[in-house]
Amino acid sequence: MTPSDGPAPQRGDQKDDEAYEEKHVHQVYQQIADHFSSTRYKPWPIVERFLKDLAPGAIGLDVGCGNGKYLAVNPNVFIVASDRSEALARIAMRHQPHSTIVADILNLPHPHSFFDFAISIAVVHHLSTPARRVQAISEILKTLKPATDESPGGRALIYVWALEQKTSRRGWDKGDLQDVMVPWVMKCNSTETGSNEQTKTFHRYYHLYEAEELERDICSAGGYVLDSGYEKDNWWAIATRSQG
Repeated sequence: MTPSDGPAPQRGDQKDDEAYEEKHVHQVYQQIADHFSSTRYKPWPIVERFLKDLAPGAIGLDVGCGNGKYLAVNPNVFIVASDRSEALARIAMRHQPHSTIVADILNLPHPHSFFDFAISIAVVHHLSTPARRVQAISEILKTLKPATDESPGGRALIYVWALEQKTSRRGWDKGDLQDVMVPWVMKCNSTETGSNEQTKTFHRYYHLYEAEELERDICSAGGYVLDSGYEKDNWWAIATRSQG
């Protein structure tokens, strides 16, 4: 696949944006949830380190938790997980004693200034306009404890797919389109022919982040970048709420 296989069309207003994401993100994950979950089982190293470095008793969020694979990384913290996909949230519920709910990243139902940490791994890139991506990051940052003289405040780790993937099988790189449709191929049995295996392809919308774009979005959302980098076709950043 190349980036020209499906850029997001120009849309007019918020309802159009919501409808576009409903069709090209939310409905897709509802349909592929079980198959998607079966491929997601190994924690990414930087995410694992971030979670294991947390103080015992810390309380945080996993926004866009998918199948909940990060919930069991550190047994000494408590995580409130959420996903827009009810099917994925049900799978994540298996990771007790953590709590899992269905929630929209653009309207998180959590108290502000309450949590010690948050993670949002491979989620923000599914928002289809710059304003919606910044809004999503802002929603996450609002939940974090603010810094005080006694405490550095809460921290959020955010991951997004990178545009710069020239060494991956996808081959995207700087100069390519950033708004693309990415296929998910799933094998399934035909109801008409019994057990004959067929394949079905679903297309998910992604915004591919270029270098330093995630940091810019975090600053626009009212955050301060503590650390950032590149890991296996992803840009990541650790952020806190800006003071003042």
